[in-house]
Amino acid sequence: MLVDGKWTANWQPVQASDAKGGFVRQISGFRSFVTPDGAAGPTGQSGFRAEAGRYHLYVALICPWASRTLIARKLKGLEEVVSVSVVEPALTDEGWRFGDYPGADRDTLNGATYMHEIYTRADPHYTGRATVPVLWDKQTGTIVNNESADILRIFNSGFGGLASDAFDLYPADLAPAIDALNDHIYPRLNNGVYRAGFATTQVAYEEAFADVFGVLGELEERLAGSGPFLFGERFTETDIRAFVTLIRFDAAYHGLFKCNQRQISSYPALTAFLKRVLALPGVRETVNIDHIKRGYYSMKTLNPAGLVPVGPDLSDLFGAA
Repeated sequence: MLVDGKWTANWQPVQASDAKGGFVRQISGFRSFVTPDGAAGPTGQSGFRAEAGRYHLYVALICPWASRTLIARKLKGLEEVVSVSVVEPALTDEGWRFGDYPGADRDTLNGATYMHEIYTRADPHYTGRATVPVLWDKQTGTIVNNESADILRIFNSGFGGLASDAFDLYPADLAPAIDALNDHIYPRLNNGVYRAGFATTQVAYEEAFADVFGVLGELEERLAGSGPFLFGERFTETDIRAFVTLIRFDAAYHGLFKCNQRQISSYPALTAFLKRVLALPGVRETVNIDHIKRGYYSMKTLNPAGLVPVGPDLSDLFGAA
């Protein structure tokens, strides 16, 4: 992580632990919003006016949080409004790196080699982890937001008429229900797989394991009864939040993170849900299984030899090749 703007020690996946040895995730440090008129957003921090070509998105294709924002960018038709750079999948001793791995980019905007350099451009004395996604303002040369949940909502409504209205990912009439289901899924599934994978005690691991498979069972039942999406016919941000974890599950979390009770392929309704989401315009382009496997299996703490598994066979989801 960065301490007062200086990179300190080698990158480690575990950010902090609680008293039980459970994984604790860092709170995002940049929480401003892009809004149609430049007014401050829901966090009360300074606002940035929506303008085409002004903003840039830094992402990793292995990262489910970053993939939330990529999907929203696609569905809201913002590809020509917000540019994007993809870091390499393998995590280095200095964290995320830009480069020439297939599907990754050099940072032609700011000329950085590592993602942590983007953070110190925004704040030379920044202390914290250099995470993705990052929404960058080209005009003022700073980070607008590095919280994926915020960026997802910025893309949904913050760009006003610059965005497509084909999808409303956070409709007002469903907002309370969306917030409630998000709050249920996030700690138990989205972050639950990390709590299992990075647990440092047996009790913390088993609690996380139970949460993960408890929620998977609930989602299977919900989709089987009232699909095609989590709120029936309406596709929302909660579907995106679920999708980005589910699409990585069999390739990474089942094996590397010891979430090995069942694979997603053994849940018929969840599998059908993944296929429906992948069929939405542009979503398939945001999923790169090679990056996902190479990224997760580059974590030395969990996989010291760095071997990347050949499987699993995901042809049922993506086609034979």
